[in-house]
Amino acid sequence: MPGISAVVILVLGALTAFAPLSIDMYLPSLPMLGRELAAPAASVKLTLSAFLIGLAAGQLLYGPLSDRFGRKAPLIAGVALYTLASIGCAYAATVEALIALRVLQALGGCAGMVITRAIVRDLVEGAEAARLFSTLMLVMGVAPILAPLLGGYVLIWFGWPAIFWFLALFGAACLAGIVFVLPETRPPELRTDGGVGATLATYGRLLVSRRFLGFVLSTGFPISGMFVYITASPHLLIETYGVAPEAYGWVFGANAAGLIGASQLNRVLLRRFSVERMLALGVAIYLAGALALLAVAAAGIGGLPTLLVPLFLTIASLGIIMPNAAAAALSGEAVHAGSASALIGTIPFVIGALAGATVAALPTGSALAMAGVIAGCAGLGFLANRTLARPAA
Repeated sequence: MPGISAVVILVLGALTAFAPLSIDMYLPSLPMLGRELAAPAASVKLTLSAFLIGLAAGQLLYGPLSDRFGRKAPLIAGVALYTLASIGCAYAATVEALIALRVLQALGGCAGMVITRAIVRDLVEGAEAARLFSTLMLVMGVAPILAPLLGGYVLIWFGWPAIFWFLALFGAACLAGIVFVLPETRPPELRTDGGVGATLATYGRLLVSRRFLGFVLSTGFPISGMFVYITASPHLLIETYGVAPEAYGWVFGANAAGLIGASQLNRVLLRRFSVERMLALGVAIYLAGALALLAVAAAGIGGLPTLLVPLFLTIASLGIIMPNAAAAALSGEAVHAGSASALIGTIPFVIGALAGATVAALPTGSALAMAGVIAGCAGLGFLANRTLARPAA
């Protein structure tokens, strides 16, 4: 990107990878975690929902803090908390302790996600911001491809605690990148004043903005569908379809590769089409893939290969949806980019936690349960894009 060094982009990409790496790497261990911690499948899945709740809550804190105190200081505090909590997860002896530590881990890691979006808005906006977000997806996309593969082999060779030791090392490396590589993009003269009242007023203004909310929900519901897939797929693929834990990573990685490919296609298409038009296209593709997935699951024919084709299309379309929705929602929010970024991250994770808890309560061996919840998320995202995100008449 013009004016932004490759090393800075690499650090920003790594910071956005906290969520996919922290979720995807330990997915192959979920069945084993249940056995070793003597916990039912529903309780083990709550370690994922708890992580999503922590991500949602923490972003509401870091966004305003980064507007007021600059980008680097809150980043350093958050990533340090993530690193320490990851070490704690490695020593968890009960599923209840692991759930609590996963919340702390998320409260730290979400700083990288929310503040990175604000940094992008500090540097560029509009189509240029959407292209930069697409570039970051190329960098961070390595995480969901390699994480389940790496997690599966680490699980076999060293056991599940080693997965969290790896995450702690990743956090420490990101902390070094923040301190020594990342510039401060929020100069003192642009920092906001005010306390809780001013923060709540900013959030209130954004939440009653029809267009802002439309852009956020256009990505929030589809992202929630991805969380449903993340929550349901380990037990569905490993225990129902007999996929080996180390092979599960290849299935997961293929979908992540589709998302990366779509995000890079998005960069090219943005030279010809507007951010909002590309967002509408991505939402439509997501809906088509989700409905096809539901039809295949309901028919129950073809086994796992038939199920994976529409699932691939659905997940890949997020590579178009996510960068354009973020760029559109942040447009015009230079002063409160951190707070706007917080809502862009928090709302999808709140919806995702609810959707993930819903599918966790349904039969674990049912592809129809997963497909049904994903299709519901797709329909709501399409509705939000076609109504709220459209210009007022």
